[in-house]
Amino acid sequence: MRSQPATGEATPGAGRGSKGRALALAVAYPVAGFLGLLALWWAWILFFVEPGSFQAAFAPDRAFGALRRLLEDGTLNRHVVASLKRIAVGLGIATVIGIPFGLALGGLPVFAKAAGLVTSFVRMISPLSWTPLAIIWFGVGDPPVYFLIAVGAVWPIALSTSAGVASLDRQWLMLARSLRASRLEVLRTIIWPGVRGDVLTGLRLGLTTAWIILVPAEMLGVDSGMGYFILDSRDRFAYADLVAAIIVIGALGFVLDRLAQYFLTPRRRTRARGAAPPVARSAGAPLPGPAEYRI
Repeated sequence: MRSQPATGEATPGAGRGSKGRALALAVAYPVAGFLGLLALWWAWILFFVEPGSFQAAFAPDRAFGALRRLLEDGTLNRHVVASLKRIAVGLGIATVIGIPFGLALGGLPVFAKAAGLVTSFVRMISPLSWTPLAIIWFGVGDPPVYFLIAVGAVWPIALSTSAGVASLDRQWLMLARSLRASRLEVLRTIIWPGVRGDVLTGLRLGLTTAWIILVPAEMLGVDSGMGYFILDSRDRFAYADLVAAIIVIGALGFVLDRLAQYFLTPRRRTRARGAAPPVARSAGAPLPGPAEYRI
């Protein structure tokens, strides 16, 4: 007679079965949500739009048919590349400005008191309200788009960096001063490791803001990009192409957000297998040196 497994003993294959069910559920829920949205889209066209009206061009079958055609003939390639280039340049400018500004804002009390009120005022101005000035200063083309993206993305990066600096343990900074560390050494061994996670979070938020600003910014004096393609589709009365462009914008934004979540999420270093366990430090023991500082 076959003996039953003891209570608490793992049954062979049980782990693989639970993992398979978890994976199936992880795929099933998003697919169900997408199908539900598609059903609502179809229901709106079917019950609330007259068959002969121009709104019938917004039907899902026409939109996905136009999307397939645009992808097959390569029409969207130029616009997608142009939009991604503007995102990269604008976010790069915001990063170069935002990180040093955030370090100064969080690490220099005098600078924070002098610039805090101005910073709070300027960051509350909508980035798109700078559009007339951007066109006057930079003309038409890519430069005003770069400017608008940078103006919108710089603040999440700067404020996240500033919050990271403000939350640093002051004992580490006091220790560095007692060891006569230079400003560069303090920045490299204490400040940057301590604020790296906040900087990455700011970059993710900056990327989201930049993607939101991109489309309306590309409707101003450029001849490429997804924003331009939406306006061009409207002027040509190609409403199926317009909906296809909206789908592409959503898909690109989703992919960029997932990539940012993967590459810009702080990861802790795991201890190597077989390494010695950490030794408890007594209350009166000295703090470790700056070179041993980890987050």
